[in-house]
This record gives sequence, C-alpha cells and structure tokens, in this order.
Amino acid sequence: MKLHVLILSFGCLLSVVSEVNAAMRQYSANADTSHWTLDKTTRLSCELNHEVPYYGDAIFTSTASKNKDLTFNLDMVVRPESYDFAGLQSVPPAWRAGNPVRDISKMQLLKKFDGELDNSIAWEMLTELEKGNYPTFYYKDWQNSSDQISVALSSVNFREMYWAFLQCRDNLLPYSFEDIAFTVMNYKKNSSMLTKSSRKRLEMIGEYLKNDENIESIYISAYSDSYGGRNTNMVLSRKRAETIKRYMSDMGVPSEKVRTDGFGEKRHVEPNDNALGRRKNRRVIIQIAKS
Repeated sequence: MKLHVLILSFGCLLSVVSEVNAAMRQYSANADTSHWTLDKTTRLSCELNHEVPYYGDAIFTSTASKNKDLTFNLDMVVRPESYDFAGLQSVPPAWRAGNPVRDISKMQLLKKFDGELDNSIAWEMLTELEKGNYPTFYYKDWQNSSDQISVALSSVNFREMYWAFLQCRDNLLPYSFEDIAFTVMNYKKNSSMLTKSSRKRLEMIGEYLKNDENIESIYISAYSDSYGGRNTNMVLSRKRAETIKRYMSDMGVPSEKVRTDGFGEKRHVEPNDNALGRRKNRRVIIQIAKS
C-alpha cells in the first residue's frame, strides 16, 4: 500500500513539474508601449505597423492595384526553424475578461520565413482590433519544445492610425506596376498626337512614374505606317519617341534612364492596305523596368 501511494505521489509530482516546465512565453505591448505607425504613405503603398516588444513587427500592407488587397506580415526577429501552424484567436482585453475568446484562423509557419496572411483574414484582424480586441497567435516554440508562444497585437492607440491607414489606402492608384510595365499606344494620322484612349493611358503611366522612385529604365520604340515616304516616316517616328521621353522627364524620370528608338515603316504588325491596319502600325511601345 505504501509503495502504491508513493508511486501516485511521484506521478502527481511529475505532472506538476511538467505543467511548470511547459511555460507560455507571452509577447505583447502594454498600454505604455503600444504604438501604431503609418509608413510608406505614397499612392503606391500604405503600411500600418505595430511593434511587438522583444519579438518583431506586425505589418498590414495595401498596395496600388484594382482591388487594393490587404496582406498581413508577422515580421519575426527570430524566424521559424521548422514547418508548423500558429493558431489565431481574438482575445478580449483584461478589462473585458468575461467576453469569450474567438478562433479566427491558422497561419502557416514556414522555415526561415515570416508569417503571412491574405486579404480576408487580415481584414478580420483589423476589425477585431477596431473593436478593442487583441488578435493573438499561439504556437509551439521551435527552439524549446516544452514552451508555448503567444504573440498579441494590442488595440491600444490603434484607432487613429487605422483611420489614417484607410484614408491612405483610399488614395492608392487603382492599378499596379504590372498594369503599365508594357504598353502599346497609337497615334493620329500624320501626327505626333496620340489618340484619345492612348493619351489617357499615357496619363496613367505618368501618374505612376511620379510616385515610384525605383524605376530602373524605360525603353520607348515608335513606328509609323507606310504612307508619307520612308525618310519622313523615320523622322516622324523618332519625333514621337522623343515627345514621350520629354513627358516622362516632366514626371521626374531622369533622362539617362530613358532610351528611344524610331523605326519608321519597319516592323509592321498589320498590313498597310486598309485604315485599321495603318492605325495599328502608327504606334509607340513603352517598356518599363524597375529595381
């Protein structure tokens, strides 16, 4: 009987020790250290940033595009050493302790990468923060198998920066670099003037160039139809390319980054024996690269 009691007591002791060793290491800003900042407030990108002390940064990003989708990035100072999942819950603050915790989603943890979540989950996190809750990640520590980690985003001081972020997002361009990186535009007959739709396209490109400092090079190649004489058309095509270059310089692109060519009647894309074909041949092609 004594041996049986001893075994039971030892088992209970191991259970207590196990619970003590299985620590939950918690990372979160308190009321004094909770700061939200708005970064990259251009018409190309908006970032809402929250520092988690001694852990890393939580970053919500929206970029110029048709949908202006939102992404979330958990930028960890120490990245995962294995592949796993982190649970994501909405946790009420301490003064709302009676409110229930709600499961939101899971975030995949990839070896040597930060954690990322897509548009729908990122928006849900923002709405929970707006309500005063703390989106919190839970996962098993990859450096100490007996520890659990929790990483919480504090809603303290959130609302003002969130409103500024929404306004920044609303001002983003409704198109991305990929939408303007390769463009074909057309000209009116015997003229360096673009057609109405092409002028609108050029204005889109110009607005983008004003906001992107990472443009590496621009190549402008201009062409004509076969009417008017070869020499005349060669001069006309070069004039068309140079006109576009001047416009881009006015948008802030250094002239040394822009190269132009005029090919005149060469390299037709359509026959010149009808009006539609000639219209397509009177064209300029803009190719933009960025670093």
